[in-house]
Amino acid sequence: MTTESLLLDVQGLHAGYGRAEVLSGLGFQLARGQVVTVIGPNGAGKSTTLNALMGLLPARGTIRFDGVDLADTTLEERVMMGLALVPEKRELFGTMPVEDNLVLGGYRPMRLGVPGWKSGLERVYDLFPRLKERRAQLAGTLSGGERQMLAVGRALMAQPKLLMLDEPSLGLAPLVVREIFRIIERLRAEGVSILLVEQNARAALEVADYGYVLETGEIGLHGPARDLAKDVRVIDTYLGAARGKAAAEA
Repeated sequence: MTTESLLLDVQGLHAGYGRAEVLSGLGFQLARGQVVTVIGPNGAGKSTTLNALMGLLPARGTIRFDGVDLADTTLEERVMMGLALVPEKRELFGTMPVEDNLVLGGYRPMRLGVPGWKSGLERVYDLFPRLKERRAQLAGTLSGGERQMLAVGRALMAQPKLLMLDEPSLGLAPLVVREIFRIIERLRAEGVSILLVEQNARAALEVADYGYVLETGEIGLHGPARDLAKDVRVIDTYLGAARGKAAAEA
């Protein structure tokens, strides 16, 4: 991976809550236009990783984003630099209409003076036609799948350099999960850089270019996503016996 292609470079990352350290010297990289997934069990530190990258948690180590060291930068500064996080809890403005939530997501390009930034609404509505149908509906009255779509759409309104998704499939019906991952595949085809944290290892590895397996705050395995999907250790722990049989017969 060349320096020019590298968008995110994390080395020796330590973070946690109070005296409880969750991440123990984490290191990984992400290239421009790449989808990288971090998979692992509950409690491994997946969400902690994203919160540390976003500046929501104090952290030690080196985080370089688009060639800039993020040490001593605030959450707001990281947002303006092009980091966008779709949190696990979505954190929408429930008493505001769908379209107002999306417009608020455009704060970054609006502040940067990007001409025609509101045209991003049409892109979001193209990705998520259901949001266009419900654009006047209060966000708090949407279904779980629609709220996830709105959270992703709001993040895309920021025109981020890196879109970070925290468990986008959590709590959603299988049909909705497939729809969310189809959108991730489409964004990948458009060249959007994505850091995907997921417990649904099978779905994550199918859409990602590269994967990291996080185990108790450290990287246990990493490699091209298609290789990890065939790795016996990943199959046994995350993909189940049925997937293991299929991989063995391939």
